[in-house]
Amino acid sequence: MLNPQVMVVGAGPAGMSAALAAADCGVKVLLVDFFSEPGGQLVKQTHKFFGSRGEHAGVRGIEIARLLGEKVRTHLGVELLLDTQVLGYYPDGVLTMERTVDGESEYLKARPRRLVVCAGASEKPLAFPGNDLPGVYGAGAVQTLMNVHGVMPGRRAVMVGAGNIGLIISYQLRQARVEVAAVVEAAPVIGGYAVHASKIRRLGVPILTSHSVKEAHGERELEGVTVWRVDERWQGIPGSERHFEADVLCLAVGLSPLAELLWQAGCRMAYVPELGGHVPWHDEHQQTSVPGIFVAGDAAGVEEASSAMVTGRMAGLAAAASLGSCPHYRELAGEARAQLEALRAGPPGEKIRKGLARLEEVARRAG
Repeated sequence: MLNPQVMVVGAGPAGMSAALAAADCGVKVLLVDFFSEPGGQLVKQTHKFFGSRGEHAGVRGIEIARLLGEKVRTHLGVELLLDTQVLGYYPDGVLTMERTVDGESEYLKARPRRLVVCAGASEKPLAFPGNDLPGVYGAGAVQTLMNVHGVMPGRRAVMVGAGNIGLIISYQLRQARVEVAAVVEAAPVIGGYAVHASKIRRLGVPILTSHSVKEAHGERELEGVTVWRVDERWQGIPGSERHFEADVLCLAVGLSPLAELLWQAGCRMAYVPELGGHVPWHDEHQQTSVPGIFVAGDAAGVEEASSAMVTGRMAGLAAAASLGSCPHYRELAGEARAQLEALRAGPPGEKIRKGLARLEEVARRAG
């Protein structure tokens, strides 16, 4: 039985930041991740980040993964357990894990004094005829093929979703010499940053708002995509169809928080569409309704990686403070909170602010 003071589940941007913040306070941290390298989604992000210098603005995601990964590997207060899947949380506070070493599996248990869940999020699917054809990908899969394994997913793509993920990956497809026939967005406006939209428009890629996929075509694999206009109720409008030949259909239609451990732990949950789906209520210290269990990153509500790093730091500091190991908590937490407010300011942060307000309202009604 492992008995860490703080256990962090997930070694993405939020998890690594949480582990480092807690360990810097003198707490012994166990950091666990399913993959063989730390970094989470950062390992496939070749674009430069926005935000502040504290969140590595101007640095590419893949470089941030290396910077944080090196810190958690060398910090004496962090034990990094990779290739390890957390299986479940039990009522006595025990977490079970399966670790793979040299092809062999071993079963582990841990009873941490504090738990920080930074499990990230999963991609949402989209239902339409032909969505199971080879060549229909989630955006993360396309990004992994290109930026991690150096594999072109195809020659001509249609992107569904004009949020930041869809726009950024469309640009990366063009960098990989994959033609992007169109970006299709069901909403009447582009959801991503204008700078990303402008970059792909300058490359001649049309962005069709108020459009969605009607059908994907092909016998053995994807050969083409039919899209059509949608009305204000998101229903397709007959007669507005457009056909694109394509061997890649990339779905960037949103993420859902991975909150299974928090459900198992009995945390109060609420469905908040602006935050990606079911999310745990948490206070300003990132603590859930279950004392001693904290949450950060996309598991707390889908946001940008910069915000994930800040919420991770806040959760790590709060977990350490709850153990009496962070004498400067108020000052450090105040700085992090100010950074987070800056990241969530303005029109780009409106959706998150609305989601957090709804989460508070749902929690208040539930008592």
